This record gives sequence, structure tokens and C-alpha cells, in this order.
Amino acid sequence: MDIINIFVEDKSGNRQHIEIPTDINLNLMEVLKASEYPVLGTCGGMALCATCHVEVLEGDNLNPPQDQELDMLDTLPAITSGSRLACQIPVRENINGIVVKVLTE
Repeated sequence: MDIINIFVEDKSGNRQHIEIPTDINLNLMEVLKASEYPVLGTCGGMALCATCHVEVLEGDNLNPPQDQELDMLDTLPAITSGSRLACQIPVRENINGIVVKVLTE
């Protein structure tokens, strides 16, 4: 596979498609920022600020969140069972087909 497909759902339920080369070596936060989604990533991807909070709507092949990510998610007022920090999701083949909703604005 040379392309990873990611879908971003907006508040109206519309989905935008992003194609990413498999050799890009970025995380999901960096891809969302580059695609002009309202993701701040204030801490630069260190799981310290939660300004890249997303909800994973579809896709269960992700690596489980580590303690630092879980601790940061616990500080948010509204999280869901699919809440993740986009900076902690490396863009690899295992996320192909993932559907996320950006929860920071």
C-alpha cells in the first residue's frame, strides 16, 4: 500500500477524505494541521495540551493510548470512548480507513 486514507467528519456528518503517502513519517495532528483543520497542537505533539483532541469514530487498529495521553485526556471536560490525542497517533498503515472528528476549535 502506497497511500493511507483518512476521513475527517465535520459537525454536520460530512466526511472529507485525506490521502497520505505511507512514507510520510508524521502523526495525525501534523496531517490535520497541514490539511487546515482547526487543530492547534500547541505543545508540538508531546501530549501536554490536548489541543489536538479527536474522536475516533471508525477504526480500531490503533495502538492503545499510553499513560501520558490518558492523563491528558482525563483533564478534558468532555471525552468519549473514542477520544484520542491526534499527536499520539502515528500515520502508519494500521490507521488506513480511520474516521475521526476534530473536537478542538
